Amino acid sequence: MLALAVTGAADADNVTDGPEDLFGVGIQRMPAWLGSSDHRNQPIPYVQAELPWHITLSTLDGLTVDLIHGEHWHGGLYGNYMWGRDHDELGPRLGGIVDSLSPRLNGGGYLEYQVTVPLSLGATLSHDTQGAGAYLNMYADYDLPAVGYLNHSLQLQWQVMNGPAMRRFFQVTPEQATQLGVSPWSPGGGSQQVALEYDAYMPTSMHTGFALAVNYTRLLGDAADSPLVRHFGSPKQLSTTLAFVYRL
Repeated sequence: MLALAVTGAADADNVTDGPEDLFGVGIQRMPAWLGSSDHRNQPIPYVQAELPWHITLSTLDGLTVDLIHGEHWHGGLYGNYMWGRDHDELGPRLGGIVDSLSPRLNGGGYLEYQVTVPLSLGATLSHDTQGAGAYLNMYADYDLPAVGYLNHSLQLQWQVMNGPAMRRFFQVTPEQATQLGVSPWSPGGGSQQVALEYDAYMPTSMHTGFALAVNYTRLLGDAADSPLVRHFGSPKQLSTTLAFVYRL
């Protein structure tokens, strides 16, 4: 989460001051495909860091370049990575019928306002770098009071997709529908999901610790109504990330 990213004024000699730059490795348990009721385990590098030139890089939240860097307002360039789905992840019922999707990068911009010290509101607007999908994500970040050495926060997100993005993930063509025994589905743009995420960092020493993220997502609108989700998946999506990290 952006809110948990870096506390620039933190004293590196105090483990209770929260994470600064974190680097490590972890495992992410996520739905096998967007809308799936099955899960897969994905090893990931874990990064949560502020770089020179007002750049923030996060495994969970992507890349931001702050071109405003004001006291309360932040905004500029934004980029992120979207997982795809392959034949094995689709499973024996859908594999070979439903299209596999390669991972994609998307880029755009973001704007964030720090309402109070613990609360920030923001939005990202991005577009596929190799495709026609567009995404609007609005979020609220809130840093929870520390509990002993535990630093943690909450994020509430609402995401909108345009028609091409919706159809890429949730469309069922007439030919596919015939093979699957469901109705064809060609969704339009609109609300795609709402999500609540809990992020935590627990130090184990001066420079090491565990980072945890638990994300509960509820698919909405044409995404939730897709036959892929209704017959072969679930609109309720749970992802969990756990990483062992080194704190600089």
